[in-house]
Amino acid sequence: MNDVPPGEHMRQTLERQRAAQRAEGVPDHRTRIDRLERLAMLLRENEAALCESLQADFGQRSLSNAAMTEIAYPISAIRYAQKHLRAWMKDEPRKVALLPRLLGARARVRHQPLGVIGVISPWNFPVNLAVAPLTDILAAGNRAMVKPSEHTPRNSALLAELAARYFSAEEVAVFPGGLEAGEAFATLPFDHLVFTGAGSIARHVARAASENLVPLTLELGGKSPVIVSRELPFDLDRLATCIIDFKMSNAGQICIAPDYLFVPEEKLREVIEALRKAVTRLYPRLLENPDYTAIINERHLARLQGYCEAAAASGAEIIELNPAGEDFSRAAHRKMPPCLVINPADGEPIMRNEIFGPLLPIRTYRDINEAVDFINGQGHPLALYYFGRSGGAELERVLARTRSGGVSVNDIAAHSGCEDLPFGGVGPSGMGAYHGHDGFKRFSHARAVYVQSKINLADLFGLRPPYGSRYRSVIDNMMK
Repeated sequence: MNDVPPGEHMRQTLERQRAAQRAEGVPDHRTRIDRLERLAMLLRENEAALCESLQADFGQRSLSNAAMTEIAYPISAIRYAQKHLRAWMKDEPRKVALLPRLLGARARVRHQPLGVIGVISPWNFPVNLAVAPLTDILAAGNRAMVKPSEHTPRNSALLAELAARYFSAEEVAVFPGGLEAGEAFATLPFDHLVFTGAGSIARHVARAASENLVPLTLELGGKSPVIVSRELPFDLDRLATCIIDFKMSNAGQICIAPDYLFVPEEKLREVIEALRKAVTRLYPRLLENPDYTAIINERHLARLQGYCEAAAASGAEIIELNPAGEDFSRAAHRKMPPCLVINPADGEPIMRNEIFGPLLPIRTYRDINEAVDFINGQGHPLALYYFGRSGGAELERVLARTRSGGVSVNDIAAHSGCEDLPFGGVGPSGMGAYHGHDGFKRFSHARAVYVQSKINLADLFGLRPPYGSRYRSVIDNMMK
């Protein structure tokens, strides 16, 4: 295969997978469970190697956080799918009108595999965000081809090696490579294509997929807001801990990380102090702290530094949260201290673009409607967070007047870890949702099956030509 161009190798693999799918037919429950089990084994038996490859790609990646997010969470999702798979695979009975039902007609939906599904996964959680859709894809009885990110080359190469060890190429195949490989992958005539990444890249992927009318699932991120109510059911320390814990996890390089806070103007300084204390408590040191991850590359580091510099030049207050007062100019890796950016202007890059780093703008409001109006003026985010009374009218107003892929109340990202909830975006933050049963259905074809009664109503009521008065009577009754 070394002499075969990457695009041609991918196309040949797609045809082999499609031929194998046709030959096998719809895989049974045992086959799907076996494939899911091998996926879990791939993660569990290679935890150290996978996490170390991430460490090498990032320069500094928290191994503990990687073990949880890249290995443990995906395995728990696989176990959830295995537990519920038999029930998901059952036909769903549907209602039939009374008379045909009395005469014996029946209707049902059978969920069948789509076929061969492509997955383009990103660099920030390269194992998790390849395995999460793959879990639902295999549960639904499909075969899969994966194109991991070129920004994590060691991890991508390892995923390809492990996929070949635990699966046949007709089941799951992984294709590392750069931009050329990615472009070739997006043009393949898959039965469905999943892309996780930036909206700017998604436009190119969607354009390429449209040539073959390939349906898409897009998870694109966006600027996920946090609204802090005046009426908190707990103290600010708990609020700050929730925000900092997730925001600084993976150094903010998370698609559902809090992108900006809205706080009551009279509570601004209290919130800032609570956030400062939370950073000190969770990350007393940063430079040599193995729990604090580096920025993926120099380009992204320069972009984040530019956001801060532009905001400061426009008059925003920049508060660096550096508990030990360390000198980051001498960092061995691309680490960046978390910074709060107070009341940046609307047009600043930090307020227009998804941050994907340890920077946190804070805006103040006098009335909650100011926050709602601002959020509605942006693209619909992948997540929205609200801290306040869970049963109050204010929360209901926020839910009714905003749109986002998902919502967590009094926590950050909790909805994404609930396997019984769909996960996905809306509008510019994506299209389509998966996870759990919703993922099974996302990667299945809902095939309608109607079994006609022994007595056919078309014959009984004169619904065939030549048309006459009985036919007209049926039309009149249908229009009542």
